[in-house]
Formats: sequence, C-alpha cells, structure tokens
Amino acid sequence: MAALIRRAEIGGAFATVARRGDARAGTVIVKVFDTSNRRARLYSEAFGTDGERLWMQPIESEFESELDEYLQRQVKYDPDLWIVEIEDREARHFITEKVA
Repeated sequence: MAALIRRAEIGGAFATVARRGDARAGTVIVKVFDTSNRRARLYSEAFGTDGERLWMQPIESEFESELDEYLQRQVKYDPDLWIVEIEDREARHFITEKVA
C-alpha cells in the first residue's frame, strides 16, 4: 500500500489511506477520483484461479455516492478492509498488478 501511495504522489496525484484495516488479513479497495470530470472508480484486490493477484472493478457507477455506499456495505461485511483513495486529474490508479 505504501508503494501504491508513493507511486501516486510521484505521479502528481494525491493519495491517502482513508481506512485502516487489519495489517495481515485486510483486503484492499482503491478508490480513484478523477478530478477532471468528477467521477470515481473502485478497484478491489482479488486473486485469479491460478492464485495470481489481480484487481477488478467490483461495481461500476457514474455516481460517487453509490460507490461510497458500496464501500460502507463492504466495511460492515469485512471490518478488516483497507481503503486507499487517490485523487488524480487523469484518473490513473497507479496499480502495477494486473487489472481485469
């Protein structure tokens, strides 16, 4: 997570841990807010059938409020969840692993 935040900051974006989960067991969701067109996307950490780590969009919506509601539901389901927020004028996610 620290590397993701560092990559975002080096790229000129603002990044922060919005919610801290369990250091060993917590799943990570990255929220990317595009400051140019005021839209957001979510990327959730997952594992493929071969065990390879990848990222996927668990929900798609043009409304940030719907994405925030999704995050609130996920926190209730998984209290160990981490949330990283990135604000970038180019909507970059800075994730280096495979994005499905």
